[in-house]
Amino acid sequence: MSNLSRKTEPRTGTVDAVLALLAQVCMVVAGILLVALIVIFGWLVFGRYVLNDTPTWVEQAALLMVVWITFLGGAAGVWAKAHLSIDFVREMMPPAICVPLRWLAVIGVIVFGAYLGWYGLELAQKTWQRSIPMLGFSEGWRAVPMSICGFLSVLFSLSHLAALFRGEDPAEG
Repeated sequence: MSNLSRKTEPRTGTVDAVLALLAQVCMVVAGILLVALIVIFGWLVFGRYVLNDTPTWVEQAALLMVVWITFLGGAAGVWAKAHLSIDFVREMMPPAICVPLRWLAVIGVIVFGAYLGWYGLELAQKTWQRSIPMLGFSEGWRAVPMSICGFLSVLFSLSHLAALFRGEDPAEG
């Protein structure tokens, strides 16, 4: 059982089921892109050392894929509460300090996600007219996953915030 599904099993309700599905879709897409990344690097090595003809598009495609993998995985990590955090410091505190710090952490992710989503969208719009060299895709496709990650992080964190309002401990969910 994956970390993502194990962490989402205790949650109930239609909204949480939809959010869990969104997180799972992010992980599946990131996984497919990771396999594709490995394949194109295999093609790069084959082209360079066997055919003596290096495919020039591989570097740009790899950069684009890495951005998508990173941000989609990051959004799913927010849902699974597997994102970068220093929980052990907070959990060592007495409950009077620990509980407000949990609220603060979730609110911090919401604020960060909102900025990431908004400015990722703005960056995508500003770069949409430019083309990625060697690929011919819009440069805006490099910023789209940033925006997706930001907005999904907000949604996922709002679910965590709702769990706090219900008196549940999202750190255990």
